[in-house]
Formats: sequence, C-alpha cells, structure tokens
Amino acid sequence: MQTIYKSEAGAAEVMSFYEGAIAAWPVPYQTMTVPTRHGETFVIACGETTAPPLLLIHGAGSNSAIWAGDAGEYSRCFRVYVVDLPGEPGKSAANRPSWEGPAFADWLSDVFDQLALEKAALVGISQGGWTALKFAAAYPDQVTELALICPGGVVADRPSFLLTAILSMALGKWGLRRMIRKLYADQLVPDGVEEITLMVSSHFKARIGVVPVFTDEELRRLSMPVFLIGGDQDIIRDNQQIAARLEGLLPDFRAQIVPGGGHALMYTVEPIQSFLAQPEHVM
Repeated sequence: MQTIYKSEAGAAEVMSFYEGAIAAWPVPYQTMTVPTRHGETFVIACGETTAPPLLLIHGAGSNSAIWAGDAGEYSRCFRVYVVDLPGEPGKSAANRPSWEGPAFADWLSDVFDQLALEKAALVGISQGGWTALKFAAAYPDQVTELALICPGGVVADRPSFLLTAILSMALGKWGLRRMIRKLYADQLVPDGVEEITLMVSSHFKARIGVVPVFTDEELRRLSMPVFLIGGDQDIIRDNQQIAARLEGLLPDFRAQIVPGGGHALMYTVEPIQSFLAQPEHVM
C-alpha cells in the first residue's frame, strides 16, 4: 500500500488537525466518501441542495481545510462541494494518479457521477487549478464556469522556484517559514498558517515533479467563461504570462492580477463571486 506520510504517528497528527478543522466548519455541512476508479474521494458539502453546484479544489500539500472560510461565503449562493485531491494530506485515497494522460480528468468525472452532477462551476487553486483545467478541457459541456487561482499547467513554473524550495527545506523550520512568507508576498500570513504548514510538511511526503503544460489545442476546448486571479509577486509562476496566453486562446476570458499578491493569494472570494454572478453566467 502506498504511503504518503513519513510515519503513522505523523499521519495521525495531520488527520487530527484536519478533523478539528472540519468540526469547526463555519456553516452546516455533510461529509461523504465516494468511490472513483482512482480510489475513494472525500467530499465536504454545504449550502442549499437546490442551489447551483460549485466544486472547490485545493492545491498540492494541503486539503479541503484551506477552503473553510471561503466555502462558508460561497454556500450563500451555491451548493458547495469541497473535494480532497487523491495523494495529498486529506482524507481521499493515498493513490497518486499520473499527471500524464487522462487520469485526473477521469477521477473528477467519477466524482461528478457519484454526486449526480450534470454540470457545475469549478474553482481551483494551483494544482487544483490544473486539475480543474484538465477536467474542463476533457468535459467542457459539464463546466458552467471556471475560476482559476494561480493555476499550474498554463505556463512553465519559474525555474528559480524549485531551487528556492530545495534550499528552504534544507534550512529546516527557519527555511520553511521564510518560504511561507515568500508565498504570501506583500500580503500578511494569516495567524496559524505557519504552524499548520510546518506540521504538515514535517509529516507528509510531498509529491515531487511538475504538472504538464497544456497544449493550445487542449486550452481551446475551454468554451465556458474562464476567470483568472493571481498575484503579481507569485514566486511559482508568472500570472501575467498565464493571462496573456489564455487571453489569446479563449473565447470568454477575464483576469485580475493582484498587486503585491503572492502564490498563496488572499481575498479571492469577492472577485470570484462577482464573476460567477454575472447575468450571462447564471444557470
């Protein structure tokens, strides 16, 4: 059996934190575990069951706890499904599907089927943005709107980031704290984020590698409205370049580049809500 943690005790500590975060969810919620061809997938659901569906997909090295505050806001207008990526420190299967080929699109298609969703809006951050793009390119008719926060796969990651990450890890907790602050750029690091990130990093075996960059052909399949929000100080990827590439390929695209914003971008709910609420996008 594949293990994604350095020890059983470490896995238990991460899950204990996660359980506490779920218990403190700001609005009434339900949890479920659904089967997929790439292993069981954990989902947190909140909001009125009759509201339009919205899926939130977290990034690498994290889990659905990062969406707790945002999900509460989104649930005022949507039936929100917060999905744990497989192979990350959440409650989905430890299996790590290949980034090459259709695996991640097929995984999310299975999640849609299990949740009985014909169509939904998607919001993804970083690797979750890549996953949302992967699904939307494969199944464009099932995505009503697509909102991307500093997504992977549109342009190559900055070569300097991998070196920075390796050096930071070699410098222990001091280096990781420095990396966390760089991820937030000019925005304040929220209380508790450093401690939580250090705890997860000390127990979790991060997936090594870089997600593939999408071809023009793949991106041109995105027929739905697409919104990008990213920081101009993102140390992982250049959001201006992402915006320029998508602008040249997509029929309905808009972007917001946040001055002083980093990769871990704050205050994204309001602009994404505004995008989703535009009259031409209402289901």
